[in-house]
Amino acid sequence: MDNLDIKLIELLQKNSRMTISTLSKELSLSRPSITERILRLQEKNIIEEFTARISLKNIGKNIILFVQLSSLKVSPKTFEQMVKKDGDILECHRVTGPINYFIKAAVNNMDDMSLLIDRLLPYGDINTSVVLKSPVSYRHVIPKNTNIK
Repeated sequence: MDNLDIKLIELLQKNSRMTISTLSKELSLSRPSITERILRLQEKNIIEEFTARISLKNIGKNIILFVQLSSLKVSPKTFEQMVKKDGDILECHRVTGPINYFIKAAVNNMDDMSLLIDRLLPYGDINTSVVLKSPVSYRHVIPKNTNIK
C-alpha cells in the first residue's frame, strides 16, 4: 500500500459514492488505475464493504447503550447466535477479563431498553450504561503504515 492507496481510502471513507471519475481527478490518476487500486484493496480485504451510515436518532433509535455481560450462563456459540438475530444490537465483542461481552445497542425508548435487558438477562449478569454524549461517535481509519502488503 502506498500513499495513493491511503489517500484513496481516505476519500472513499468520506464518501463511498464518489465516482471513479471524481477519484481520478482528485488523485491525478487514470480511471483504470483507480479501478485497479480499489479492486486490489478489496481483494486484500482492506476495503471490506461499501456502505451508508445511518443516523440512529433520525430513525427513532434515541437511546444508545453499552451492556457488559459477565458470568455467561450458556455457551458462547449459543449466546452469539442469539445476539446476531437481535436487531437492537449494533455491535457485540467477546473480550478477555471478568467481562465476557461488550454490547453496543440502540433502542427507541426506555421501554425498549427494558425489553432488551430482559432478553439478555437469561444469558448472564448485566451491567448497562446509557450514552449521554458521544464526542467521537465514529472515526475514519487512515492507515499510517505504508508497508502493508
